Amino acid sequence: MSTQKSIAIDGPSGAGKSTLAKALAKELGYLYVDTGAIYRTVGLQACRTGTNPEEEGAVAALLPGLEIGMQYGPDGLQHMYLNGEDVTDAIRQHEISRYASCVSALPAVRAFLLERQRAMARENDVVMDGRDIGTVVLPQAGVKIFLTAAPEARARRRWQELNQRGEEADYDGILQDVLERDQRDTTRAASPLRQAEDAVLADTTELDLEQSLALLMHIVKERLQA
Repeated sequence: MSTQKSIAIDGPSGAGKSTLAKALAKELGYLYVDTGAIYRTVGLQACRTGTNPEEEGAVAALLPGLEIGMQYGPDGLQHMYLNGEDVTDAIRQHEISRYASCVSALPAVRAFLLERQRAMARENDVVMDGRDIGTVVLPQAGVKIFLTAAPEARARRRWQELNQRGEEADYDGILQDVLERDQRDTTRAASPLRQAEDAVLADTTELDLEQSLALLMHIVKERLQA
């Protein structure tokens, strides 16, 4: 039986899961696993090959030839590789968000990636974030957090992030994307986004990054000591 500790952070798109999970892992000395980046990598391949991300058969046909790799730099940053190419920046393009959302709803893709994610938790103390970590991937996680914020706050953060990277962004368009993604993620047949019964709700609508991290640290310490 594994003695590794695992912290599962789920929540909707733009809630700050990646940023906060990464910071939390650094504080705790755990391995950070961004599962969204893995789905984005599959989505990137669908985009590059002109594959309809909503057609399960077409996307499933891509999977056997996919070589998805993850490596961690000295700073703990998770780099994603697609068939040997570092696609860490490419998968963060706004266009890839829709592809990632679509392919992540496909049972074939989720089954393909499930064991990879679980293996990481068996071999390391992890902070893992995604949409179904506490409900499907790591249902026995020692700490489960459902991280959320109002759609408007999530859209504003995404808009600011894109602007800081020098990408043109329209707030109203991003808000619409956020609402549509929420709809897809919560209603999909395969592992829909939902709060696990034993997860602690963390709403960061009114909190900045430092306050949000402090909230998560408080939840983790409280749960690990229980």
